[in-house]
Amino acid sequence: MTQPQEQEAPRGGRLARQAAMLCQDAAFRIYLDRRKRYKLGMTETALPDGTHSEQDARDWLCSACGIESRAELDHNPQAAATFRAIQQRFGRWRYRTQRQPA
Repeated sequence: MTQPQEQEAPRGGRLARQAAMLCQDAAFRIYLDRRKRYKLGMTETALPDGTHSEQDARDWLCSACGIESRAELDHNPQAAATFRAIQQRFGRWRYRTQRQPA
């Protein structure tokens, strides 16, 4: 008699690593702060820069991509496409903010 095989969780690859690094990026977390302020019409006093933690960024990213784990990005084409779009929007935001005079 054989033992039933347990379903192994998908292992993360390149996209999962990129997502982890993105969530560790302080600039990405500030992007999430400013994005949330804009969407909810909040002031910087109500939601200051630096509010989102690495875990908050992870939770937001998983929710936005419709996944429970960043490892799923390497196995779910729709989630991967959403993640790439998020990377592109963040990249454009970062480029614009770096070009603004201080």
